[in-house]
Amino acid sequence: MLNLFKSSKVSAMQKKYDRLMKEAYYLSKSNPEESLKKQKEAQEIQQKIIATPL
Repeated sequence: MLNLFKSSKVSAMQKKYDRLMKEAYYLSKSNPEESLKKQKEAQEIQQKIIATPL
């Protein structure tokens, strides 16, 4: 049952990562500096996802 909660946590992090990358894409056209900040934040989330044991 604990695995259910772990996958839920990974799923939530994946959704946050996707949202940040989408925001970064739209910002890249109007505000490249802010876009880079969003990309960096998304990369940190991605590292957490990778580090999370299944």
